[in-house]
Amino acid sequence: MLHVTCAIIEHNNKILICQRSASMKLPLKWEFPGGKIEGEESKEECLKREIKEELGLEIEVGSTLTHVEHHYPEFSLYLYPFICRWTGGSLAIAEHAQAIWVPHDDLRYYDWAEADMPVVKEIAER
Repeated sequence: MLHVTCAIIEHNNKILICQRSASMKLPLKWEFPGGKIEGEESKEECLKREIKEELGLEIEVGSTLTHVEHHYPEFSLYLYPFICRWTGGSLAIAEHAQAIWVPHDDLRYYDWAEADMPVVKEIAER
């Protein structure tokens, strides 16, 4: 079971979403950025590290949303979503095909990775 964090990074009434590259698992699906918790790091430390490595951004980690347990055919994961705020750095995509800022109301129009779908729904209901 993988333990993964994801950031719902809010800025100017928009949320940053990322499209997985064609060479990644779940190719070209959209997701909230984040990554696997390593060693003894906290969920918050993991999220700050992953966002800095993958996107070049510094974030402030805020409140949690409901965690998701999801089973894909090849692997299973626990996804821990956090509402975050962009505090520094400039967007530099290291792994994803693209990263874009979208209004909250437009999140439903993207082809999401299945594990992210409950998070999209929870954001829409806030």
